[in-house]
Amino acid sequence: MSQLPASVAITGIAGNLGRKLARVLHGETRVIGFDRRPLRDRPKDVEHHQLDIRKARVEDVFRRNRIEAIAHLGLKHDPRDDRAEAHSFNVAGTQKLLDIATRHGVKKVLLLSSANVYGPAPGNPNFLPEETPLLGAARLPGYRDLIEVDMYVQSFMWRHPEIETVILRPVNIIGPTVRNASSNYLRLERPITVLGFDPMIQVIHEEDVCRAIALALRPGIRGVYNVTGAGEVPLSAALRELGREPVPLPHFLVRPFVRALYDARLSSYPSGEIDYIQYLCAVDGSRFARDAGWSPRYSIRDTLRSVLAPR
Repeated sequence: MSQLPASVAITGIAGNLGRKLARVLHGETRVIGFDRRPLRDRPKDVEHHQLDIRKARVEDVFRRNRIEAIAHLGLKHDPRDDRAEAHSFNVAGTQKLLDIATRHGVKKVLLLSSANVYGPAPGNPNFLPEETPLLGAARLPGYRDLIEVDMYVQSFMWRHPEIETVILRPVNIIGPTVRNASSNYLRLERPITVLGFDPMIQVIHEEDVCRAIALALRPGIRGVYNVTGAGEVPLSAALRELGREPVPLPHFLVRPFVRALYDARLSSYPSGEIDYIQYLCAVDGSRFARDAGWSPRYSIRDTLRSVLAPR
């Protein structure tokens, strides 16, 4: 396998995945991070710039350093964020970052997207390929930004064939430090389920995602890839593995009930996510396994149990 680029910029480096990725990469390559937040517990050889990626000073960093690759993890996902500000940060920030990449000779750009951009639906077949339309914003506006960014980077890929561009769409990322909808749901003692529905779910450990990113940053990998963990299980089996006691509700009651809890700030699980525990959204990860030699290290049992581990 080819060596990593000599220098990699990580956006969103102060987030849980960003910090983990920096620790994976820093022994093999020079790591330069960007984030509006301070970076806690960073290795001494990791350089951090506490900047908004929309700011002009970001280009100064590229001007002073020969950055060969970008791992773009710095997107805002919290549905409670101000939507206009989040949209500007996600979309305008990505556009500015890619403009900088073209001006300063960056050889590789990687976007961490999500398999959830395809969206769950009653008619979804098993194992969606990468060519599937991105329909995940139907009920959850927060995915609109991610889909717009994903499509913009696809366009960039075709407009700039001289830059190796990779879009990774991992399945639900869970783990001890992850605080997303999937992990939060699996941590609930009495999670709500939709009566009569038991979709297959796919999860991947946060450390496996960082390994997949490191693999995709190596020269020779380009394109759009689904990234899967070690198989799939029915939602009911996942909850049994974690010792959960689900509360099944009829579908017409689930959304109003979950919305009321979320609006009252009694839950961090938005009602738009209900489709993901009602309908199928499973993807085919064989292309990444074939092209990059990918295989996860964590079993599905260990991945599920990781949400209960201390941070």
